[in-house]
Amino acid sequence: MEKTSDHATALGAVGAVAYRLARPEDGEALARLDGSFTTDAAFEVETTDEGFRIRQTPVDPPLHKVFPAADDSNDEDDPDLSRTVVAVDGDELCGFVETSFDPWNARLTISDIEVAPAWRGKGIGRTLMDHAFDFAKEYGAVHVWLEVSNVNAPAIRAYLRMGFAFCGLDTSLYDGTESAGETALFMARRVP
Repeated sequence: MEKTSDHATALGAVGAVAYRLARPEDGEALARLDGSFTTDAAFEVETTDEGFRIRQTPVDPPLHKVFPAADDSNDEDDPDLSRTVVAVDGDELCGFVETSFDPWNARLTISDIEVAPAWRGKGIGRTLMDHAFDFAKEYGAVHVWLEVSNVNAPAIRAYLRMGFAFCGLDTSLYDGTESAGETALFMARRVP
């Protein structure tokens, strides 16, 4: 990492997009980023005698999902164990990834990763994930873990392409929320 003249930590650039640690003044843009998606598929969870079966199924008409505003009540106690990396093109926020490290099980958790609609499919998400894995290696994490709704098929397919695998699920995590009826799928990938 290099220090820039304004003391912000620059993590590098790919083309016109620069990657750096988030600053306090990024908060409003992070909250405004459109993390919604539209999908023509979902990952259906079926209960079996042996456990669960997960399979991709078509959704017709396509589903458009808008996530509710984030709840900041779970701020991490130790800021050194959390990191947010942003992708910017000039003053435009292209995407971000929020991570935290749990020392007790050497797990890096991706608490949120979003890419603005105009920047999807351009490698921003993969590069943000690479920065998350750099943080994981820096702290000695054994694996990177994330949670994703079963209806977020575009993200699930991207995570599978990045080497993540299903490692669990929760059929009740979203009860009482705007996402009630969806299933939380947990995915993990070992840190190389």
